[in-house]
Order: sequence, then structure tokens, then C-alpha cells
Amino acid sequence: MAKTPKQPSGRKPTGRTAAAARPRAVGGARPAKRTAGAAAPARAARPAPRKKDEDDTAVTRVTHETAVRGTETRVERVVERAPRPSIPDVDRAAGRGRYVYCIIRASQPLKFGAIGMDEQWPEVYTINFKDMAAVVSEIPLAPLDSTRENVLAHERVNETVMRDHTVIPMSFGTIFKTREDIVELLRSAYDAFADVLSKMQDKLEYGLKVLWDRDEIVRTIEQEDEDIHRLKTEISSQKGSTYFARMQYGRLIDGALQQRSERYVAEFLQRLRDVSVASRVNRAIGDKMIMNAAFLVQRDQEPAFDRRIKEIASTFDKLTFKYTGPWPPYNFVNIRLKLERAGQH
Repeated sequence: MAKTPKQPSGRKPTGRTAAAARPRAVGGARPAKRTAGAAAPARAARPAPRKKDEDDTAVTRVTHETAVRGTETRVERVVERAPRPSIPDVDRAAGRGRYVYCIIRASQPLKFGAIGMDEQWPEVYTINFKDMAAVVSEIPLAPLDSTRENVLAHERVNETVMRDHTVIPMSFGTIFKTREDIVELLRSAYDAFADVLSKMQDKLEYGLKVLWDRDEIVRTIEQEDEDIHRLKTEISSQKGSTYFARMQYGRLIDGALQQRSERYVAEFLQRLRDVSVASRVNRAIGDKMIMNAAFLVQRDQEPAFDRRIKEIASTFDKLTFKYTGPWPPYNFVNIRLKLERAGQH
């Protein structure tokens, strides 16, 4: 049975101009090549808690919807299965669940080392069905807090696995009670997972955040825009009330900032179009950020994408570029799972 706490907030890069800095929840096994960007991985809906006399019933309905942003793929499916035998006593006594980090293609069981979420059971390995596998580690069956340490561990495993595999990242906190439940997930969602993995083959995500010094940009606008410059001069020279003039000035400045910001974003997206497969613009945060975007990049295009980012950054010296990656395709894969017990409709 899957248990999914709320998805934690996005990454917080330490960034540097057109270069590397560790993003949001990243930690672990290797330094990231570059830095910035946020994601929306797979989400699993929290099922109703089991009653004590229902412990011998597995997940019997799996409803999932898979969307690959930018490729217009959407799959909806409902799968039923009969109840399975009772859960082995060893699992109940141990109180362990299986934490799922991501889904990959793998025909044979794999091990990734002691890099998992929980120190008591740190080994990360796969649970396989046909040529599909869930990357998991064992974890206590208890509420999981989205602490920095836990989120870093989640990211660390995904980064390690994606070195050699195309991954479908699962959301933070995706926990199944038994191995059999995970096999059922892989079986029931096999076609959807295969479709996404095929479209994401050899593709990675990079994040780009662009920031400016708002006060500096306002001063530039005041010098370049004749109407705003004239109004600013009138306000500074008037002896009486300047309320209405200041209101007009504020509206003109806001409009000019918006136009300039949109112009920058449109230009950056255009210049990065031929070195990326797809892009997604997320909401900018605060007055300083004018662009918060994710780019899906083919592995063999990484050097070209990197060079293009540096070229753009060198052209716009009044802007700060925070660039991160590579990441699993968080912003370009969206999978929702609804897990129900037998007898529920």
C-alpha cells in the first residue's frame, strides 16, 4: 500500500552565474555538473488506512494517469486483481515498508549500494517485473518527514541511478508496504511506464533561473524611456502634492518592467530551442527572479546546451543566471497513482 506525504518544496540552488552550484535537495554521491531549477515528480494519492481485519488484502485497483509534458502523451487505466495471501509475519514484525525512488528499465536485479533513506536498512536495490524495475530501499512503516536530510537522500539515489539509466522519478515519500504491492504496481502500470521511459530515453533535465537587480533596471528604464524620464523629473521638481503623478509613474514603471521581463524570457527560450527537446516555464518567485524554467535536453546535446547558456549569460551582464543539472525529468513527467483496497469502488 502506498503512502505518500506532501511533496516538498522545490530546490534552493546556491547558484553562480551560468555555472554550477548545488540546487535544491541535492546531496550525496557526486557533485552536480551545474546548478538551478525545480521539479514536479510523480505523485501518489494517499489511500485510506487499512482496518486490522483487512491486512490480508493487497492493492486491488491501481488507477494511473501518465503525462509527458511537451509530447502530448496521456494514459489512463484501471486494473483489478484478486486478493493475495496474508502478509508474511516477518514483514509485520519488522514493521518495514519499501520506499520507491524511481522506475527504470532493468531485466535483472540490480544493487546500487548503501545510499538509501534509512541508516538501519541503507541498501538500495531493484524490485523487478519483466524488464521494468522499481528502485527501492527498506524503511520503517511510519510517517516520513520531509527534512532536508531525507530529501537529500531521495535526490542522492535518483542522481546515482540516472548516471546509467533513464529514470521516472517518484515523488518524495512514496512508500509501499510489501514487495508484492510494488510488483503489482509495475505489472498494472507497465504500458504507461514503458511509454514514458521510451520518450525520456537519454534525456535529462536542466534548470535555469534568471534574476535581475530591480532598482538597477528601473534606473535604466528611467534613462531610456522619455515619458518616464519626464514624469520623474516633474515629480522631483514639484512643490505641491505629487500623489497622482507618482501613481502614474508607478504604473508606467510596472508596465515597462513586465515588458522587459517578457522580452528577455522570450529571447532566452528562442535561443535555447535548438539545443533542447522541450522547455517549461514555471512561476517566478519574488521581485528579483524574471525566469524560472526547466529544459529537457538530449544527452548528446549537453555540451551544446552548456555553451549556449554561457553565451547568453555573457551577453546580458546585468542579469544573473543560475543553472543546475542534470536532473531526472521532474518537470516533464507527471504520474498520478490512486491505490484502493479490495471491495472499494
